[in-house]
Amino acid sequence: MIYPERFSNLPDYAFPRLRTLLDAHKPGGTPVAMTIGEPQHAQPDFVGEVIAANLDGFGKYPPNDGTPELLSAIAGWVRRRYGVTLDESRQIMALNGTREGLFNALIAICPEQKGGQRPVVLVPNPFYQVYAVAALAIEAEPVYVPATAATGFLPDYASLPKDVLDRVAVAYLCSPSNPQGAVASRDYLVELIRLAEAHDFVIFADECYSEIWRTAPPPGALQVAAEIGADPERVFVFHSLSKRSNLPGLRSGFVAGGPQGMARIKQLRNYAGAPLPLPLQRVAERAWADEAHVDASRALYQEKFRVADQVFAGIQGYQGPEGGFFLWLPVDDGEAAALKLWQETGVRVLPGAYLSREVMGDNPGKGYIRVAMVAPKDSMQQGLIRLRDCLYR
Repeated sequence: MIYPERFSNLPDYAFPRLRTLLDAHKPGGTPVAMTIGEPQHAQPDFVGEVIAANLDGFGKYPPNDGTPELLSAIAGWVRRRYGVTLDESRQIMALNGTREGLFNALIAICPEQKGGQRPVVLVPNPFYQVYAVAALAIEAEPVYVPATAATGFLPDYASLPKDVLDRVAVAYLCSPSNPQGAVASRDYLVELIRLAEAHDFVIFADECYSEIWRTAPPPGALQVAAEIGADPERVFVFHSLSKRSNLPGLRSGFVAGGPQGMARIKQLRNYAGAPLPLPLQRVAERAWADEAHVDASRALYQEKFRVADQVFAGIQGYQGPEGGFFLWLPVDDGEAAALKLWQETGVRVLPGAYLSREVMGDNPGKGYIRVAMVAPKDSMQQGLIRLRDCLYR
């Protein structure tokens, strides 16, 4: 059997690598899992009620793009949250998990060539792994751009050479960023959109953590694009109920953007997508229309931010996140730190290098560990104290 070469240089997925690193060793204490970003706050109390009331929907094929009611609920949320009015029938599509959208949208949008050359897809480094796999799947060239402390933990795409920028077809951006928790300001988004206009590329804004923030709601790419009068086809945004509503198992999100690009994304979905079952679309419809459960969950995360700030007060290099629910903690070597922490305390974290790509001999995640603050506050606090006392004292 001959397999395609384009995936041959892609590192193994982060969590199998973590199991290989840690599982041959006994934990040095009661295990505390702080690796996977799986929300553990209470899901909305209406979930079971809505599913039970719509069980007959499992006996029907669901509409590919989302029910009219779900699309209307999403459009209403975007209008309330960002002040942007979308044509719900032409500019929104429900997703079976946002990862599906981040992957398939690139297949639908990215051209086979840009200016007669192989197209470039810009990827922040560190990054959510689907960005790179999507680029490789369509044989585009992923260009990994450091998102480090020196750049505010966001990629400085404008620093790339003009010949590279002219080949860019799509640029991924995550804000609040995974893993660093950095928020792209309005000025940052304006500059990125202007850069995309100057070099004729499209922005894929992964905003899955947009509702978990410390002091103020992060601006959205669609919001800024509308404010500056950018072409609606310039920006596509991706949102999820996994983090916003503590419903990772619902596998529900949406993509929104210009009607021409959305038509291409929807056409691909007709052949290769997996629409959300009707009862689950009804849950999603209710979730997008309700903010009370989101406010309550955000308040819990804000308490966790304060706990982390207290635990790591005075630790050199510590920087609490502005959004999302990860800590990005500096260490000498992420793998060594994760192994030491597991063997001596039972706390399980992810080496930052597993979320990054080595470029010219440098992996920007090597000197970090990612810590998920998703466990109940008391358990999380104890895990952070163990971590601090093991690695920083």
